[in-house]
Amino acid sequence: MAPTPASIEALSKLRQLNPVTGWYVVTILVIVLYIYGVEIKKARETNNWSTVFAGLTLLGLDLINEIWNGLVFAFSNYSAFWTTPGASAYIILIGWNIEIAFMFSIAGIVFAKFLPDEKEKKILGLPNRWAMAIGFTLFSVFVEILLNWGNYLIWEYVWWNWYNPILIFLIGYFHFFVGTFYVYDLPERKDKIKVVGVIYGIAIVLLCIFGPLLMPLGIF
Repeated sequence: MAPTPASIEALSKLRQLNPVTGWYVVTILVIVLYIYGVEIKKARETNNWSTVFAGLTLLGLDLINEIWNGLVFAFSNYSAFWTTPGASAYIILIGWNIEIAFMFSIAGIVFAKFLPDEKEKKILGLPNRWAMAIGFTLFSVFVEILLNWGNYLIWEYVWWNWYNPILIFLIGYFHFFVGTFYVYDLPERKDKIKVVGVIYGIAIVLLCIFGPLLMPLGIF
């Protein structure tokens, strides 16, 4: 199968700084660093690092998602599940740009801010952690559908599309928020470090194994 037009466009722009819009990346980077700086300072004062690890957890889970999404294109030579061909300052992978990376780097922190302090509290009859994960996932899928309708996010497969969003819900976002509240609620910092380390370890192993395979195709 030949690559889709969106795949060809995304590949042609991989890791090329957009000369028109590239400067705003610096501003976003400063904002992300500020947010983490505030949370790290607060964690040092309170010895509660849960919010910081929540941010790192969600970003790490997204990185794994972006790697297997790139592999879908590498092995199919047709299309990834999602493709981000344009309107970006910098496209990192075929379905991952710098704006998405910055968004996911703070999305876990945002999610943690909404979690009630009382884990036993229920929302609409559900444990609040699971209810919040479902709510944030539904909102995220809604935003993705809007991006798809605006041709910022391209979907080619019937099982991954706005009219069939089940997989987008389950493996596009839901496990992100479940993993994030799981790490957030771990009682010991050492346990948080272990889980986050495993997540990033998996991502690094995948890059080491499949990076050489994908480099000739322009994914990495």
